[in-house]
Amino acid sequence: MMATTHVLAGLSIASVVAAVAPEFTPVAVVAAVLGGAAPDFDLYAGHRKTLHYPVYLPAMGVLATPAALVFPNSATIGVAVFLLAAGLHSAMDAWGGGLELKPWAGTSEQAVFSHFHGAWLAPRRFVRYDGAPEDLLLAGVLAIPAFLAFGSPVEELIVGILVVSGVYTLLRKPMVWAGEWAVERLPQGVVGRIPDRFVGDLVDSVGQDGAAR
Repeated sequence: MMATTHVLAGLSIASVVAAVAPEFTPVAVVAAVLGGAAPDFDLYAGHRKTLHYPVYLPAMGVLATPAALVFPNSATIGVAVFLLAAGLHSAMDAWGGGLELKPWAGTSEQAVFSHFHGAWLAPRRFVRYDGAPEDLLLAGVLAIPAFLAFGSPVEELIVGILVVSGVYTLLRKPMVWAGEWAVERLPQGVVGRIPDRFVGDLVDSVGQDGAAR
């Protein structure tokens, strides 16, 4: 799913804090945005494995929640919201498509790595791929509670996130096609530095003369 969808999911969690403890809204919003985005910081280094923990992160979030309820302060609430948002992100990726250059093709059986199970979880493809129309729809639904809970400037942030999500949805497939066109014309040394998931089978077509065929 799109990183923006995950951020909006995190903001939905923060909206609960805004409803029951509005004085902690700022820290909850920051923690939600960071937690919703944090797992994808592994995009270029073992994506959906290095920082994705679909079992451990949700469990840690659940364990941190009672402390936030019993001892509410900026630290406990921030940690709980961050862990819940990051855990939801990690778990949600198993509902989407697989790790492949063209996830709409449905050829990969690797959605997200579970360190608890020591294996990749298979994609369920409720959302076929990041940037799919249903991904944008999910982002819109997740934006509703957050939009209702927060005022300015978070409202403007949510609108901006939805605009970015819409543009990404429109460009998702064309970006892959443009990337393939560019990779075919890059020097071999440059192609070798690009993670395999971004170049698909094109690495195998690299010629011996230093340029991709």
